[in-house]
Amino acid sequence: MAWGLARSGGNPGGVGINSLLGERATTDRPAPPFTALTLDGTAIDSESFRGKVVMLDFWSSWCPPCRVEAPVLSQVYRDYAGQPVEFVGVAIWDNDEDILSFTEEFGVLYPNVVDPQGRVAIDYGVAGIPEKFFIDPSGIIRKKYAGPMSPEALRSILDDMLAQTTNP
Repeated sequence: MAWGLARSGGNPGGVGINSLLGERATTDRPAPPFTALTLDGTAIDSESFRGKVVMLDFWSSWCPPCRVEAPVLSQVYRDYAGQPVEFVGVAIWDNDEDILSFTEEFGVLYPNVVDPQGRVAIDYGVAGIPEKFFIDPSGIIRKKYAGPMSPEALRSILDDMLAQTTNP
């Protein structure tokens, strides 16, 4: 944690590495909208993902569980190519060089935005990293998962959400 604080510029915001892992209770609520920039300066507006199941992942390059999970997210993202699913990474309390290195090292192809002050994380109520929010096509948060996910758990949630969108 101390290393993370040092790497994050001392902006912990109460967020650390998740120690309580697994699916977390959440009330169905609208996902807080945000606009944030990727490392290349492209603006990403969360509203542009309407109509898709979204997996929103909060992470940092200095987080060991995030490093363990990155290959899983990258592979599952590729597995769902062509389906109405979008992954979005939100790098919090990190620096651009380390974020870029992380995404290159793990072959992360899905969009990642930078949240250097943790404002998006605060709006979502992130308690630790990695933490994922699963948002339905109408923009409602349906599930929250703390800690790294197995490929099977991630696919199970995505498949359930996709089935619900085709069979409401």
